[in-house]
Amino acid sequence: MMMPHESSILIHLLLLLQLLLPFTFSFLHSPPVHIPTLVPHSPMPLTRSGFSAQTQLDFTTHCNSSCFHRREQEEPTEQLTEKLGFETLYADGSRTLTAVDVEAEDELEGDAGHFAHPSPRSGLGVKLRHKRVRRQIYGADGRFNIQGDNFLLDYPFSTAVRISTGCTGVLVSQLHVLTAAHCVHDGKDYVKGARKLRVGFLIPPSINSTNAGLTSSKKSLVRWVRVKRTRVPKGWIQGSQEVSMDFDYALLELRWPHRRPFMRLSVAPSSDDLAGKRIHFSGFDSDRPGELVYRFCPVEEESSDLIYQHCDARPGASGSGVYGRVWDNSLERWERKVIGIFSGHQWLEINGENLDYNVAVRITPLKFAQICYWVHGNRLDCVHD
Repeated sequence: MMMPHESSILIHLLLLLQLLLPFTFSFLHSPPVHIPTLVPHSPMPLTRSGFSAQTQLDFTTHCNSSCFHRREQEEPTEQLTEKLGFETLYADGSRTLTAVDVEAEDELEGDAGHFAHPSPRSGLGVKLRHKRVRRQIYGADGRFNIQGDNFLLDYPFSTAVRISTGCTGVLVSQLHVLTAAHCVHDGKDYVKGARKLRVGFLIPPSINSTNAGLTSSKKSLVRWVRVKRTRVPKGWIQGSQEVSMDFDYALLELRWPHRRPFMRLSVAPSSDDLAGKRIHFSGFDSDRPGELVYRFCPVEEESSDLIYQHCDARPGASGSGVYGRVWDNSLERWERKVIGIFSGHQWLEINGENLDYNVAVRITPLKFAQICYWVHGNRLDCVHD
């Protein structure tokens, strides 16, 4: 086990490596992605939630070749439009349903086609036997505990927050937190803990202590803030149908603004357009209670809706903001941006082979437009860099 100072030195070296990586790439960048326009209808009132579901932190799904190769542009426009509608849950337990219209189908052709559609590469997956054993740690554990004021309060680690149902979230505005839908809703009903949902901000021990010599032995504290409203895409709320990871995201609006840095959203590019082809995320893994845990790894596979990787993670990390270094055309530099939401674990069955991955929901142009509308409340502000 590494000592705290050794861990800090290693984290410093990793961050330096991240800064240097972008300059090893050519400055030939893909053209800007077209962002569709979502036009919301007037919200319709729904019956109050029963809050009958149980939180499922260890979220696992199965996928075969048909669901892996499915693309948004292949779905009927009416079905896709319905999935982009959303429910809003308010703090008093009331809820509404908002339907949306999406611009003409011929204008959506670039939504799922903004990167070449890959196929699973042989040898990357794990050949499984009859008995399947859930794993979210691959080989040697590559996670790092983030400790000390210099890291916990510094960007990008300061953007990670706790969700009172046991998950993680990421700050994406002064009022909004992006997390996984399954942390608040099981596809049929809201979880019990969503009735009084809260977001937790880590406070390093030194801020609450007058004796600096005692800080090393103290745990970080958490300041909890109530959630004003929660929004979940209709694509996640499928009733009796089995839920998929494609729409496993939700947005929480806080009762009052926080004062911490937040991370901007981006349409997820192809992994070839990410610095180092790597993704990163920090979360509150259940096997390291009270600690913020950071990890990074290369993208192994990608479909139109999901990012497949072998970043080590445990239950509790669900809802973490998955980010990468993306080229920002307006700033003309590489920027860390949220390109996905860590969902959980998936068994991918392709050509008779069982592949084993941790999975993040990728932010497509349509999902970017939807989440952006939730944040701004004005579709005119939702344009991509």
